[in-house]
Parts: sequence; C-alpha cells; structure tokens
Amino acid sequence: MENLISLVNKIQRACTALGDHGEASALPTLWDSLPAIAVVGGQSSGKSSVLESIVGKDFLPRGSGIVTRRPLVLQLHKIEEGSREYAEFLHLPRKRFTDFAAVRKEIADETDRETGRSKQISSVPIHLSIYSPNVVNLTLIDLPGLTKVAVEGQSDTIVQEIENMVRSYIEKPNCIILAISPANQDLATSDAIRISREVDPTGERTLGVLTKIDLMDKGTDAVEILEGKSYRLKFPWVGVVNRSQADINKNVDMIAARRREREYFSTTPEYKHLAPRMGSEHLAKMLSKHLETVIKSKIPGIQSLISKTVAELEAELSRLGKPISADAGGKLYTIMEICRLFDGTYKEHLDGVRPGGDKIYNVFDNQLPAALKRLQFDKQLSMENIRKLITEADGYQPHLIAPEQGYRRLIESSVITIRGPAEAAVDAVHSILKDLVHKSVNETPELKQYPALRVEVTNAASDSLERMREESKKATLKLVDMECSYLTVDFFRKLPQDVEKGGNPSHSIFDRYNDSYLRRIGTTVLAYVNMVCASLRNSIPKSIVYCQVREAKRSFLDHFYTDLGKLETKQLSSLLNEDPAIMERRSALAKRLELYRSAQAEIDSVAWAK
Repeated sequence: MENLISLVNKIQRACTALGDHGEASALPTLWDSLPAIAVVGGQSSGKSSVLESIVGKDFLPRGSGIVTRRPLVLQLHKIEEGSREYAEFLHLPRKRFTDFAAVRKEIADETDRETGRSKQISSVPIHLSIYSPNVVNLTLIDLPGLTKVAVEGQSDTIVQEIENMVRSYIEKPNCIILAISPANQDLATSDAIRISREVDPTGERTLGVLTKIDLMDKGTDAVEILEGKSYRLKFPWVGVVNRSQADINKNVDMIAARRREREYFSTTPEYKHLAPRMGSEHLAKMLSKHLETVIKSKIPGIQSLISKTVAELEAELSRLGKPISADAGGKLYTIMEICRLFDGTYKEHLDGVRPGGDKIYNVFDNQLPAALKRLQFDKQLSMENIRKLITEADGYQPHLIAPEQGYRRLIESSVITIRGPAEAAVDAVHSILKDLVHKSVNETPELKQYPALRVEVTNAASDSLERMREESKKATLKLVDMECSYLTVDFFRKLPQDVEKGGNPSHSIFDRYNDSYLRRIGTTVLAYVNMVCASLRNSIPKSIVYCQVREAKRSFLDHFYTDLGKLETKQLSSLLNEDPAIMERRSALAKRLELYRSAQAEIDSVAWAK
C-alpha cells in the first residue's frame, strides 16, 4: 500500500509547511500522530552510509566528528520508471536539485546558516524530499550521532544536548527506531541499543541494523546477533555492508556497491543462510512494509486526533470571528450584524433568557416600597406644622367649614417628598441597564474582535440609556406632581363628618385649633398620603418600564444606526480595525483547518478502502 505511505508523506510535508509539527513541542499534533522512522546511532556507526544505500545516492555531508548537526527529515517518493531523479528542500520551494553533490552542499550550508560555522547543534530540522524510481516510499529522520565526549569547539553540554534531542524524537509512541550499531564493536557498548532500550524496553518499536560486518576481526562473525541470539529484538536484525572509505574516494556508485553487498552475504559461508534478509535493498523494502503496517494500525487513532483537532480549530475560528469584508457595504453589514447580535443578547438579559433582568423587578418589589416606607412625614404632620400651615392658609379670615387650603398645603408638602424615592428608582434601573450593557458587550464575541467598535457601541448604548433615564425621570416625577396638583375628592367625601358641619358652634373659632382637632387633620392627611404612596408604588414602575426598559428593547441603538449610515468607508474601516495578532492567528488557523480537513478526507478514504 504505497499510496498510504505517500499520503502520510504528503500530510507530513503540509504539516511542516504550516509549522504543525512537534519536534520541539510536547503538544500532540498531526505530525506526532503520523508514524516515522528515526535513525539513531553513535558517531561513525555507519548511519550516513545506511541512508545513502537506501536512497541509492551520495547526498549526505561527510567528515570527522559531528557531521549531522541538525535533524534531517528525509522523505522518499517513488516515481515512474524512467523519470529523472530530483530533490527538493522545504526551505527552497520550487527549486529542484538534480545534482546530488549540490544537495550535499545545501545540507551543509543550511546547517551553517542555523548553527554558524561552529560545531554546535540545532534542533531545527532540515526537510528534504527525494523523488526517484529507485526508492521506496518512506520517511526517515536522520538524527545527530550520539557521542561520549565533546571535541574542541563544542560546549561541555553537547553530549547531553544530542541525547536530549534524540530522545525528543524516539520517545514519541508513533516513532519507529532504526538503531544502527557497528558489528566491529561490542554490542554492549552500542549507544543506539542503550538509548533504544531505555525508551522502548519491550523492543516493540525498535529495528536493529548491524553495519561494518565486513570489517570484523578475522575468526569472528555476527551470526548470533543477526539470528537474535545475542540480543533479541521483536523484529529480525538486518546486516548491511556499506561502501568503504576507499570505495567512496574512488566514486564507486551505489548500484555496484549493492551488487557487491549481495555477493558478500550470498558467498560468505557464515551468512549464506541469512542472505535473503540481509543488505540495504532488503532493509529499504522491510522498512517500507513495516511502516505501512504501523500506519494501518494507527489509522483509528489518527482519525480520532484529526476529528478532535478539526472541532477545536472550528471552535477557535468561530470565537475569533469572520474576516473583515473589503467593500463599504460589506463593512456596514458586518457592523450592523454585530450590533444586532449585541442587541439580541441585551434583550435576552431583559427577558430573562440570560440573568440580570430580574434585578429590575427587585427595584420595584423591594427597593421602592422600602424607600416609601422610610419616608418621614412626622415633620410635615407635627402639631406645630399643622397649626402653622392651617393658620397661614386661612389668612385674615378663618375657614368656615373645613380648612381646605390647609389640607392642600399639608398634602402637597408630604407628597412632594415621594419625588426622592421615585427618582432613586429611575436611577437604580438605569444602573442595572448600564451594567447589562457591559455584560452583553462581554458576551458578544464579535465585539471583542473589534476594540474600536466595542467602544463605540458601548458609548452609544450608554448615551441612549442616559436619554431614556432623563425621559423616565421627567415622566415619573410628573406622576408625583400630578398627585400634588389634583386631590382625590372621593377620599374626603367618604370620611366621617362632624354632627354639625363646621364643628360644634358652641366652640369659639380659636377652639378649632386645639390639639384634638389638629390631630384629626394630621390623621386624615397621613391616610391620604399613604393612599397616594400605594398608588405611586404601582404607577412608578409602569412609567420606568415604559420609558426605560421598553425603549431599551425597542430603540436601543437607533441613534447609532442613524450616525452609522453617514460614515464613509475609511471611518467604517476604523471601527473594524482588528488586532493584527488576531488576523494572523485566524489566517494560520484557517490554513491548518484546511490541512486537517484534507487529511481527514484522504485518510478516511484510505480507511474505507481497507
């Protein structure tokens, strides 16, 4: 199923292009979920020669000490027979290399661009794709060779830095470890086997390769290792015979080298029985087949990760909002649509769909009645004040039947104090409505996207509420003033009258101002004022709701919409002046989402075809 490996290669390239890979990250990414083969070995273990044998080309830098100083992500793509071989680097898009000596030079140059001409290392990978009819579809990651000592020009921490870098790759559960060990050294001292055993103690992910078999001392062989008797892995060991330095110096090509390798295993008595599963060609085919098997087994997990990530990306893009339209009409529509969403959220608070509107009822049901009860009429209805107002109202001629003007003055001076609680109720509702504006702004994600528009909408809503408060205050205080200007006659007609109108004629006119008489007047006035309080307790909320709450629901942003229609394109653009970081984030998320959806569709199609 070469198509499956090609698909993984394609997704890995796309991940890399978008920066969606986890080389230096602990976060799970699509790259991390895709199986890949990491090549691990000590310095001079023959790693580079193994890779070149698999590819069939000389393309890797050579030299003493640490040559591989950056990870090399190598993707092999099998193309049609007869097609010309070429290579491409991710950092040089659209540039094809047909000269593999130039590929070697570019790897060295790109390494130096990142690390300088020192011998330091970098975890930033180089991505190289090779297209050839002579390769199998495969992804290999060549890692810096493990070392035990730092050489001149390297920091003292280089040994640990290299090991940490290697671990960051091979610790991932989807990484297949290709452990390269030279046969002419004791396997117990193999750096590749040591670190592989630490991260993969069961050997489930480790493939062993034995190099330099032809360089073993006379009288010794690697049969026990290759047969899995000396050190057993889950998968069979593969032995390879690389080109010698003399062969490299003589420019012996890979075809001749592979032929000599086949001859070596088929003609050497110790290895003759193992020959079918030895050599670089067998290793490449085995790796491709093994990678294909691992990919198949990982498809459900990959599908799950992709589905989860697509949902997360869609949610974040939704939170960030849509991109801004370029034309004036589109900008105006966007602003109006955002305002409509804000207005809808605000109405939901008032209508009880969201919390907050219930506080208005609390003003009417608790705060206003409590404020009315706290009104002190003692001062207005004290014996001294009643006598004073009655006497003043009579003027030079005492009242004949009842002190009507005195009653009016006493009632007016008492009722007028209700203006305070009425005005306080208007302000309390205004404060609640204003708080709901800020809540609704924070609950409208689109307004967070555009800070300038958020400020303008908040200011417009606050100005609108201020106008409503003034109208409400006028209307509500008029209710109080109405009670002062026209008294309810029926209330007084129902009061019990004296036996003789005007009181007892045997009393002098001055006896009418005695305490008993004045106290009765005070009681009557208090009863009337209490009746007015009860009436206003019901009518004040109606006035406030009509002038403030109803208007807030009906024409909250009308003035803003009117002003909005007069703005020019440049002014509309300033309202939609989005944070550049958000724009960049949205663009990156959109590209990543496109990648994941494409990967989802292609992997699903492969999964269904299984």
